[in-house]
Amino acid sequence: MSSQNPLRVVVAGLGNMGRSHALAYHTNPGFQIAALINRSDVPLPDGLSGYGIRRSFDEVLRDEKPDVACIATYSDSHADYAVRALEAGCHVFVEKPLATTVADAKRVVAAAKANGKKLVIGYILRHHPSWIRLIAEARKLGGPYVFRMNLNQQSSGPTWETHKQLMQTTSPIVDCGVHYLDVMLQITDARPVEVRGMGVRLTEEVAPSMYNYGHLQVLFDDGSVGWYEAGWGPMISETAFFVKDVISPKGCVSIVMKEGVKSDDIDTHTKTSTIRLHSAATGADGKFVKQDEMLSMAGEPGHQDLCDLEQAFVLKAIREDLDLTKHMDDAVKSLAVCLAADESVRSGNAVKL
Repeated sequence: MSSQNPLRVVVAGLGNMGRSHALAYHTNPGFQIAALINRSDVPLPDGLSGYGIRRSFDEVLRDEKPDVACIATYSDSHADYAVRALEAGCHVFVEKPLATTVADAKRVVAAAKANGKKLVIGYILRHHPSWIRLIAEARKLGGPYVFRMNLNQQSSGPTWETHKQLMQTTSPIVDCGVHYLDVMLQITDARPVEVRGMGVRLTEEVAPSMYNYGHLQVLFDDGSVGWYEAGWGPMISETAFFVKDVISPKGCVSIVMKEGVKSDDIDTHTKTSTIRLHSAATGADGKFVKQDEMLSMAGEPGHQDLCDLEQAFVLKAIREDLDLTKHMDDAVKSLAVCLAADESVRSGNAVKL
């Protein structure tokens, strides 16, 4: 295939993320949309309305023989769709989480390797310049670390309906937690060794076996510790709903959010506003040697810009034959921690990794 020919891509799942990825393909000359796939008709934004919506993923793979499959369906179908696409000869972009079990996640990675195809997982923060800076500054501090992170969402209306759909298969600490466990694992070179979790079902609108508020704690082999909290629903508090804070013996690096941002605004989930650097160094008088440094992140990309960057990376990975071994392994590791937390919630016991 000539490197000048656009890659033909199909997009399965047209929720918020699927539509955004489809727009990224539509505006990138390196791609050509072959088909959009969804179980039902949904409103499409300008630029996508001319494509139409097909129903069957398997029929599209057979009929269109695409180069790339983008999978943005609900989590329980990620692994099967990804494997079928890889075995059909497609490179695959799949939204996080990669799967709903570690075994399925490893099955997808094995299929990518067996078929010689690229597999990119939708860790959107990996393409965000502000988060890249946050991770770099935290690594400069050195461990052991304390990771304090959450993303709670006070949701109602269509957003709450989407959350309830997600919770048919995946808890909040798994669905969102994989992002922030991935951040922790990029900062520390230590290995997670134990996970503890707790959860509460705060509404009868989700199944008795599911919980819409969860909290996990992870212990690392160098003594680092971390926690992640996630809650969804109309009852969730917006007080301190967005905490991104990394502490070490040398100081800390934190994200400072603007006042008045809303927890269910999709741009809030990635925008950093300001990064605050604090040094623990003190002088002979016991006072701090330097004031905190505030790094303005003005002009950072919004949600659609990040999706554009993410799909540009997919194109680069294919065109330049990038080695994605670590990318895939990291996705399995972060998922394993979050699924262990989910197991801990249900069993009441800590889980050794």
